[in-house]
Amino acid sequence: MRESLQPGLTGEFEFVVPPSKTVPHLYPEALEFQAMPEVFATGFMVGLIEWTCIQALKPHLDWPHEQSVGTHVDLSHTAATPPGFTVTVKVRLVEKDGKKLKFAVEAHDGIDSICQGTHERFVINAAKFNAKAVEKAGQRS
Repeated sequence: MRESLQPGLTGEFEFVVPPSKTVPHLYPEALEFQAMPEVFATGFMVGLIEWTCIQALKPHLDWPHEQSVGTHVDLSHTAATPPGFTVTVKVRLVEKDGKKLKFAVEAHDGIDSICQGTHERFVINAAKFNAKAVEKAGQRS
């Protein structure tokens, strides 16, 4: 981590919601999701927030050796967003405790505020993290 990774860091990202990021596409094998409205899915919204945080952090890490993983989300999803709308996500690093990072998050679809909350991430050594995942996969019976 570079010294520049400090609270106050901000990031912003715009994303046009395609039909493939709506609720029926979240888990195509789930029949229940297939019957739901074609609006931006909460699961994809969480991924978009993670992506925005990663983009904000990347210049302040020894990328790709250092990366970050999500460890906690506390987010609202307060308005439906149909495909074709542009979602703007804004993130701000509000706390840094060693490698643990906490972001304040908000998102808007051009008409409504669709999300507010916090997201926590942890800076990792990618090689060590991947080695542990491979080791865990080998323990599966």
